[in-house]
Amino acid sequence: MKITRIDIYRYSIPTEPFVIATGTMHYAQNVLVRILTGSGIYGVGECSAFPMIVGESQDTCLAMAKEFARILIGKNPLDIPDRMNDLLGYAAHNSTIKSAFDMALFDIVAKNAKQPLYKFLGGERRTVETDMTIGIGTPENMANAAVTFKNKGCRIIKIKLGKDVHTDIERVRQIRAAVGDDIALRLDANQGWSFDEAIFALGALEPFDIQFCEQPMRTWYDDKLPELRINSRIKIMADESCYNHHDARKLINSGSVDYLNIKFSKSGGILEAQKIHEIALQTGVKCMIGGMLETRLALSANLHFALASPNVVFFDMDSAMLGHLADPVIGGLIYSGYHVDVPDTPGIGADVKPEFLNACESWTI
Repeated sequence: MKITRIDIYRYSIPTEPFVIATGTMHYAQNVLVRILTGSGIYGVGECSAFPMIVGESQDTCLAMAKEFARILIGKNPLDIPDRMNDLLGYAAHNSTIKSAFDMALFDIVAKNAKQPLYKFLGGERRTVETDMTIGIGTPENMANAAVTFKNKGCRIIKIKLGKDVHTDIERVRQIRAAVGDDIALRLDANQGWSFDEAIFALGALEPFDIQFCEQPMRTWYDDKLPELRINSRIKIMADESCYNHHDARKLINSGSVDYLNIKFSKSGGILEAQKIHEIALQTGVKCMIGGMLETRLALSANLHFALASPNVVFFDMDSAMLGHLADPVIGGLIYSGYHVDVPDTPGIGADVKPEFLNACESWTI
């Protein structure tokens, strides 16, 4: 089997504004990659650029996608490690756009095996429960949003923080008071606090029964994570500090974190995500599967991976519910309230409506 053509799409999805500590997103800066083969099988992959976190924009992803496509033409898509090494050999970093190629290759491999991706990866199908994320706003507005989610059946809420430590504490206080004690609360500071602020905030937030706090400090304070963890009764999860399995190894060996957040936009896709998971599995460190602002297409790949990864026990798969104003996906991830499932069809089980793609700027290599 050989790769004969690669289509690249500017796959922009309009959204309601979403605010985190490092910036505001007004639309999902996504890219879709479709890899076609001489056997008639094709694979699709999606990435979502989040420049204030990963450092890639939609335009940089598109530029690199054209370069990567030229490298892969004529090669065997079934040998995924070699194909991803081809991309790594051409350019370091660029993990976001690499993840779209990785995803499309895994879609092809599973379709060729006539299996849904989770089964190809050795997993079993099951339904999982996602959290819902509340972007940064006033404490009152965030508490109202939490009540709305609770009234719709949500049982796990993730709270974005990191703009001002004192207001952050008030945000959590009001949300806990509004939703009561039967809702699980997770925090995500997105690198918004200094070390002293993190120590202060996590101590003050302890009474509110917090499941964990993601990425409390900037990555340049990673050397202080062990001290923070020792002084916090709230569990610490690494997000922006963990891109690859080497990051995972260093974080775990140094006693820096309790949990890891795996995102394909950081790892470069499923292949490296498997390596992160393996390190975590060997050391008993539980993981979360997360994402940026992907549609249900990439979220489907996320869940397939998670279903084959027993140490993934937390699920942050709400991006398609966070204000996307369009859903161009055919098939793919199925939401039943806040429970999610994937179709039992070969590959990822998702595609995109032709009429949506026809309106997208595109390139063919």
